[in-house]
Amino acid sequence: MTKLLFIGDIVGRPGRDVVLARLADVRREHGIDLVVANAENAAAGSGLTGTIAQSLLAAGVDGLTLGDHVWDQRGWEQEITQFARVCRPANLPATNPGRDHLLIEQGGLRVAVFTVLGRTFMGLKAECPFLCADRMLERLQGQAEAVLVEIHAEATSEKQALGWYLDGRVAAVVGTHTHVPTADARVLPQGTAFICDVGMTGPYASVLGREVAPVVARFVDGRPRRFEIATEDVRLSGVVVELGANPAHAAKIELLTVRA
Repeated sequence: MTKLLFIGDIVGRPGRDVVLARLADVRREHGIDLVVANAENAAAGSGLTGTIAQSLLAAGVDGLTLGDHVWDQRGWEQEITQFARVCRPANLPATNPGRDHLLIEQGGLRVAVFTVLGRTFMGLKAECPFLCADRMLERLQGQAEAVLVEIHAEATSEKQALGWYLDGRVAAVVGTHTHVPTADARVLPQGTAFICDVGMTGPYASVLGREVAPVVARFVDGRPRRFEIATEDVRLSGVVVELGANPAHAAKIELLTVRA
């Protein structure tokens, strides 16, 4: 049985450090065959750089995904084309650089991975995630035995709707972006593993990874402040998806939390 680990939004240095320090042990202890991580907040909380991408891949991550902060780091639009194991959201305009999906092979099993951005309360210009998922699945037909879809979105309703829309057609639909792990991990009736949000990998003594005091003050008086990355109670958060005898479907999904 193949086990896939999807790691939620890696936030800043604390998130990177816990991945680098603990991932090898997690892979061994839980019998993980393949690891995918969202790294869109890995560079100082916003975006990704080539150096950071290399370090995460060298630490044992098999593929990196991105979200609405994909272009926040200067020069990444050139660097992204150099990485075969990094993909941007698939429903961005086709003129955006970078790959719109990953194909990862492990032990003879081919797994396709792609991300769609939600459109409710989200800023980037993006195609309908439902229609994009249809298009991607048509393109990937025959190229992989299992498909994992990440929905990087704000609204839980949009995430749940996509899970039901793709139930039976993909192995897993996992949500990211809101940084708070949810308690709804389950396998849907037609065999698709689903969770609204896998949580963030970073400091939990925080407000979504940022220092508490300036965020609270901003809510109180509305004045702009610099939101530094917090440093305490660092955790790796993700989900482990076990594929069934037919790898196109999932047998189990569980939330995984590992403290630094």
